[in-house]
Amino acid sequence: MDTARIREQVEAGKAVLGIELGSTRIKAVLIDETNVPIASGSFGWENRLENDIWTYHLEDVWTGLQECYRDLREDVKKQYGVDIKRLAGIGFSAMMHGYMAFNENGEILVPFRTWRNTMTGQAAKELTLLFQYNIPQRWSIAHLYQAILNGEEHVKDVTFLTTLSGYVHWKMSGKKVLGVGDASGMFPIDVEKKDYNQRMIQQFDELIAERAYPWKLKDILPTVLVAGEEAGVLTKEGAKLLDPSGTLEAGIPLCPPEGDAGTGMTATNSVAVRTGNVSAGTSVFAMVVMEKELERVHEEIDMVTTPDGSLVGMVHCNNCTSDLNAWVALFKEYSNAMGMTVDMDQLFSTLYRKALEGDPDCGGLLAYNYFSGETITGFEEGRPLFVRRPDSRFNLSNFMRVHLYTSLAALKMGMDILLKEEHVQLEKILGHGGLFKTKGVGQRIMAAAIDVPVQVMETAGEGGAWGIALLASYLVHKKAGESLSQYLNDTVFADQKAEEMQPDARDVAGFNEFIKTYKRGLAIEQTAVEKM
Repeated sequence: MDTARIREQVEAGKAVLGIELGSTRIKAVLIDETNVPIASGSFGWENRLENDIWTYHLEDVWTGLQECYRDLREDVKKQYGVDIKRLAGIGFSAMMHGYMAFNENGEILVPFRTWRNTMTGQAAKELTLLFQYNIPQRWSIAHLYQAILNGEEHVKDVTFLTTLSGYVHWKMSGKKVLGVGDASGMFPIDVEKKDYNQRMIQQFDELIAERAYPWKLKDILPTVLVAGEEAGVLTKEGAKLLDPSGTLEAGIPLCPPEGDAGTGMTATNSVAVRTGNVSAGTSVFAMVVMEKELERVHEEIDMVTTPDGSLVGMVHCNNCTSDLNAWVALFKEYSNAMGMTVDMDQLFSTLYRKALEGDPDCGGLLAYNYFSGETITGFEEGRPLFVRRPDSRFNLSNFMRVHLYTSLAALKMGMDILLKEEHVQLEKILGHGGLFKTKGVGQRIMAAAIDVPVQVMETAGEGGAWGIALLASYLVHKKAGESLSQYLNDTVFADQKAEEMQPDARDVAGFNEFIKTYKRGLAIEQTAVEKM
């Protein structure tokens, strides 16, 4: 790394900043003119369960942002001996969905209701039927309509409804705007017009007309912008809010604020049609960029968009590696009891690789990784479960393989809807997250599950803060007529090497046999939920 060159870029105000507010961590990434991360900062925070609602206090938002930015400044000073005064661009992103409603004085009317809340079942169901379009419980419009159904007093006073990224951007710039990807988790998007679906806007207004609220839906939603569009500049008030020291100057261009799904797609170069990415860790979700709308409404599939407005089918599963990790921890405990000192990374790698020696169908073993409920299979609660027949081939390799399989089983069921029922075309999918840490194992199991080539890149772990920094860089550096996909391919990822693994026919056939057993065994899981 050329320290002198980077120091000059920071002093000249040519660096670009991205900040993402995730569920447990706020992270800042500073990139240079080549889009390479040169410094970072972070701040840990947690949601609160208050009055049965998952929330974050607004003061926590600003404390977290300020501490995260301060941590970044200290990293820059330590590495390069300079302070940040000017920047070429800034982007803010955050976890999608939820409910942040404000009155005409800019005051929040009820505590921030995050994506994690499951209080909008009636609203989500009724709106899905009305629109003939899947409206998940976590979407902002479901929260708004549920508040209406509940007769909540504050609804009449709403003048602005937004997401967390939209809120932060508003306070930084004075602009009530939102990137199309984040907006697609508030209300359905017309991908041709890159704006809210006007037919559904009208349907919603007609649905609530008799309540005579003093607002129309389009008037309280943020303006939709696509990647590369100007979204205002950092105001003096915004600069002071982010950097209370007063060092950061105002006037810095801001890109449209985005959700964590959109920044994940950007950070994995998965915004082009027929591409996708899958994030596999504690939970797992896959996003596939599609050419057209689905033929039918599927409650298992969320319809969102890329940051430049292309249609995306999203399969989200609550459970992935938690049960698998628990079994590995048990092997670690056994090793310690036997007087052996085992490194956890080595243990994970050894056990993961052992799984590749197992039978393609796991030898008749069956497991469920449900620490919590699973929407794809219709479970509101879960019980981790391992089951075998007397004649099952019970050995270590099959045991590890079945737990890798089950970590992706619910995802496979959702992906089968996209790829087999709806015939969505997917040329490749890029994997990132903890499941892919052991080289070649998670990648091979994923390829078997969805029967599509799986790529893994070194930069896939950089995360959403880097993704929103890239979107800010695109705003600042794009050429005339250059699409986001072209910019990522030609400028950001041109020299990035991706390791691709093709599906193995025996693995694919074995996973398909396993999933048949998995579906039949859901009755066992349901009994465990009821009896334990």
